[in-house]
Amino acid sequence: MAEQKEMETMESQETENMEQEEAKDTPENSEEGCGTDSPPETEGTEKAEESSEDTSQEEESGEEQPSGENQGEEKKGFFKKKEKKNKQEEKIAELTDRVQRQMAEFDNFRKRTEKEKTQMFEVGAKSVIEKILPVVDNFERGLSAVPEEAKEDPFVQGMDKIYKQLMTELESLEVKPIEAVGAEFNPEFHNAVMQVESEEYESGIVAQELQKGYMYRESVVRHSMVAVVQ
Repeated sequence: MAEQKEMETMESQETENMEQEEAKDTPENSEEGCGTDSPPETEGTEKAEESSEDTSQEEESGEEQPSGENQGEEKKGFFKKKEKKNKQEEKIAELTDRVQRQMAEFDNFRKRTEKEKTQMFEVGAKSVIEKILPVVDNFERGLSAVPEEAKEDPFVQGMDKIYKQLMTELESLEVKPIEAVGAEFNPEFHNAVMQVESEEYESGIVAQELQKGYMYRESVVRHSMVAVVQ
C-alpha cells in the first residue's frame, strides 16, 4: 500500500511539472511578463504627474502653509501680547487711582490750610480789637460825662467826631456791639455780674449793661457785663 501511494505521488508531481513547463511556453504568459503598458504603472505615472502639478502650483502661488511649530509660536506670541496689554491696562488704572487720591488729598490739604489761615487771621484780628475796645470805652465814658451846656464846645465836638470815626472803622471790620438791655439773658453773649429787681422787665431779662460787649463776625470778642432781673 505504501509503495502505491509513493508511485501516485511521484506521478502527480511529474504531471504538475509538465503543466508548468507548458504554461511557460504559451504566448500569453510571455506577453504578460514583458508588457510595458500595465495598469499599475499607468496609475503611478498619473499620481506622479498630479503631485508635480500641485508642487508647481504651490511654487507659482508662493504661499507656504505654516507648520505645527510655527502655529504654536504664533499662538504663544498672541497670548504674550494679550497678557502684556492686560498688564499695561492694570498699571494705567493703578496710576490713575493714585493720581486721583493725591488730588483729593491735596484738595483737602488746601481747604484745611485755608481754614487754618482764616482762623489764625481771626485770632489776630480779635487780639487787636480787644486792645482797641478799652479806648472805645474811655471815649464813651468821657463823652457821657460832658454836661449839656458844654456839648457845643469845639473840643467836645471834635472828640465826638473821632469816636464816631473809630466806631465806623470797627463796623467796616465786622465788629459790632452785642445787644444787651431788654434782651433775654444768654450766657454765650452775656456775663451776669449781679441781679436786680425791675418793674419794667420780667425775670431773666437784662436790665442794665455795665460794660458793652462786642462780636467780631460770628465770634465773641468780649462778653457784655450785665445785670439780670431776678
